Amino acid sequence: MPSLNWIGKEKIVNHDKDVPFRLLRKNKKFSLGESENLILEGDNLEALKALMPFYYGKIRCIYIDPPYNTGNEKWVYNDKVNSPKIKEWLGKVVGPEGDDLTRHDKWLCMMYPRLKLLRELLSDDGVIFVSIDDNEYCNLKMAMDEIFGAENFITNFIRKSGVAARLDAKHISKEHDYILCYAKNEKMIQFNKINRQFDNSYNLEDEFVNRRGKFKLNKLDRGSIRYSESADFSIKAPDGTLVYPGGTKEKNGWSWRWSNDKINWGIKNGFIVFKKIKNNWSIYFKQYQYVNNNDEIIEREIPYKSLLLEHFNEIGNKEIKEIFGKKLFDYPKSVILIKDLIASTSCKDSIILDSFAGSGTTAHAVLDLNKEDGGRRKFILVEMEKNIAKNITAERVKRVVKGYSYKNSSGKIMKVEGLGGGFEYVELGPTLFDKDGMINKAVGFEDMARYVYFTETRTNLEKKNIKGNYLGNFAGAHYFLFFDGIGKNVLDRKFLSGLKPYAGKKIIYADKCLLDDEVLEKHQIIFKQIPYQVKVY
Repeated sequence: MPSLNWIGKEKIVNHDKDVPFRLLRKNKKFSLGESENLILEGDNLEALKALMPFYYGKIRCIYIDPPYNTGNEKWVYNDKVNSPKIKEWLGKVVGPEGDDLTRHDKWLCMMYPRLKLLRELLSDDGVIFVSIDDNEYCNLKMAMDEIFGAENFITNFIRKSGVAARLDAKHISKEHDYILCYAKNEKMIQFNKINRQFDNSYNLEDEFVNRRGKFKLNKLDRGSIRYSESADFSIKAPDGTLVYPGGTKEKNGWSWRWSNDKINWGIKNGFIVFKKIKNNWSIYFKQYQYVNNNDEIIEREIPYKSLLLEHFNEIGNKEIKEIFGKKLFDYPKSVILIKDLIASTSCKDSIILDSFAGSGTTAHAVLDLNKEDGGRRKFILVEMEKNIAKNITAERVKRVVKGYSYKNSSGKIMKVEGLGGGFEYVELGPTLFDKDGMINKAVGFEDMARYVYFTETRTNLEKKNIKGNYLGNFAGAHYFLFFDGIGKNVLDRKFLSGLKPYAGKKIIYADKCLLDDEVLEKHQIIFKQIPYQVKVY
């Protein structure tokens, strides 16, 4: 398989392992009630790393809309990947050559470690959707083939992005972008289906309506584009008149859609309709909602389609304007687009992640979908820019939760009912380790417990399972943590009296151990000293 290479790749390919692990701190001032939904403010690379002990392997659906890297620096997200934060980060990670990178190199340096962490957060039956356009489509496809595996590529959705042609186009009016879709493991995923949609043309009923549904009429004959000599014959109308395809007896290139035997079957079973108009007969066949032309029941549910023709940018802009009263972003995605993507692959209790949250459309879509089908889906949004996170992302979610009003084009005040719900607003706290590799003084017991248990087991620690120093059992081993401040935690004989309920291997983290090797071996204890034997993830 061809491999993707760019300037800076060797510095970035394993950078996800070097990202410092940061603590999460709730900010009640910007939260809305008590909730498992999260809006996380901070660099999404560090944020994704910080989410690992809580959500590793738990995210069913990820949608991200990263910068398209168009070269436009006027956009609110700085779409040239040239923002001060990115430049500073590139300087630290890639080194001096970072100044010489093309914007495509910079974009790949930015995206690659984030995609690696996103894959780790996905559940085994999880799916990721990534919006992109022509500027980075090829690079993104190859990067995702490397990270997720080409065998886990599902499809490339093509989205019609605008209603009208762009008259200012230099060469061709580009009216679409893409949404790449990959699975964590293609063999374990299952996409949902949608109810078959019927337009208003299915408006006729007959005695078969309870089984076949409503129907519409289609002409039984067709023109020469699909002419068949064997289907060019006469049919006897109810008054005995012979009816020919195309209306004339002479050969004119027209033929019937059905064979003679099938037409006789159709007349007998109510599929054929004769209509006399101005002394001329026309013959139609009925196309029913729920059976095919052989009277066989058809699937009422159909797969989602890869061609997205009704999810224009104008819809997303209209939604933002109704909520905030003004335009905030140039190309926001619509709620219905994200709802469709989430609904295609999630269950009613799935966790949905968006690490380029922007205006918060993903949260809006999750809440709307839950309201619609009674689901209990939870969202996690990550937004890097402080002002956007607080004043747009969180503010939008608050408004759609509580309800809001707007003026329509006629000046009438329209009220939108709240969707309900809430969220915790979370910020990135200090790093777990300081610059000297020691445990940060701001770290508490639960912070350390989650981190230790995760690095040992690659599973998330449930708070309800913590009992004093005991963290839980995994793969036949019991895990303990002594962490009451730094340097005060000693494993001694006093602790041994409480070990009777825990048979088998015991892994114990503490600052010091006063037990000799014989005692440790007798009680099947493996001592790990803090901070030196705390794994760096």
